[in-house]
Amino acid sequence: MTSAQDIQALLRFLSQDAKVPLAQAMGKVKELQSASLGTPVDISKSDIESIKSIFGDEKIAKQVLNAAKRASKKRVSSDSSATTPSKKPRPSYGQPLSPAEFEESLALPEAVMDEQNLSTVVIYTNRAPLVLAFAVTLLKFTKPEQPLSSRLSLAQAVVSANSRTKAVSLGLESGKSAEEEGWGDGQPVVTVMGRDIRVMKRWGYQWEAKEEEGVSQDTIREDTSGNDEPALWGVDLEALKKSNGPGATASSCKHSNQLPIYTAQSARSYLLKSFETPKTGAESADASSAKKKSNAAVVAEKGRNLGLILGSLELLFKSWSSTLSKKDLDKRAWGWYVRVRPEVEPGVAGWGGKGNVKLSDILQLRRPVG
Repeated sequence: MTSAQDIQALLRFLSQDAKVPLAQAMGKVKELQSASLGTPVDISKSDIESIKSIFGDEKIAKQVLNAAKRASKKRVSSDSSATTPSKKPRPSYGQPLSPAEFEESLALPEAVMDEQNLSTVVIYTNRAPLVLAFAVTLLKFTKPEQPLSSRLSLAQAVVSANSRTKAVSLGLESGKSAEEEGWGDGQPVVTVMGRDIRVMKRWGYQWEAKEEEGVSQDTIREDTSGNDEPALWGVDLEALKKSNGPGATASSCKHSNQLPIYTAQSARSYLLKSFETPKTGAESADASSAKKKSNAAVVAEKGRNLGLILGSLELLFKSWSSTLSKKDLDKRAWGWYVRVRPEVEPGVAGWGGKGNVKLSDILQLRRPVG
């Protein structure tokens, strides 16, 4: 029988050694134990496919397997030498992550770049998360100096601004926006997908930039020479307005480093849960079919779909990045989104509605070759 101590040890390994987010690690403990992978030693003797079937993400599976192998080697070394001094205890839960650890915890599923595979895929989603995926990927090319946390925050700011504009046009919201009332005055502005976003500079934030396809450490250094632009947060002006209570005015409130921001964690969570696989005719007819998939299987499937969406968007932006300036690439992004977004009912009836997105439509927007 599995003891509480065994569970805690496995959780400690996953969250600290393998760098799996704690919430995700907690959801995988039972599956690992059911597969007889309840210890780092057991995991180290397994294979990547077995671990991937549980986590649903090859990158995380590799992290877990490599960490297990390292942990197993340390244990063998420790057992073979009684004179080896013990190491200092690892940091306890609750201690803040370093910037590098924080960025790693935000990692998204690996983008799938297989065009043949992508061309046959259809994703079921609503419009807001598709805007978010567009903006996150666009920023990888227009602002490669920004860490993933900043790209997620800025992209969420775009989604929120767009959602409010749409709500106003449908009569679901009224009155001036926080921006129109001056709540953003004094904060810097960046443009993402044609929208001006108020930002807060994260002075002193140092992180380890990871090399990404098409965006290497060298290109980042070249691109930012003479530009000491720090990492950024997207500022949530509507939250700022609400936090000051009814009747408050922008001129009566001072800006500070405590401004509410769009958090990277919430943007990442939204992406991970928003891209479904369309139901077949048989599945639609059988309402009980949804119950046949475990929650873990559904989460893994949505993660894979996100990787497919991100891959198709990377191929789109990459095809134009060598011929368009960053400013022009940003200008075109919204038009591309409009051409591939899911069809929904017009008016209020379509608010939040879902539809199909053909990844082949995204691929067709790439710059023609030859």
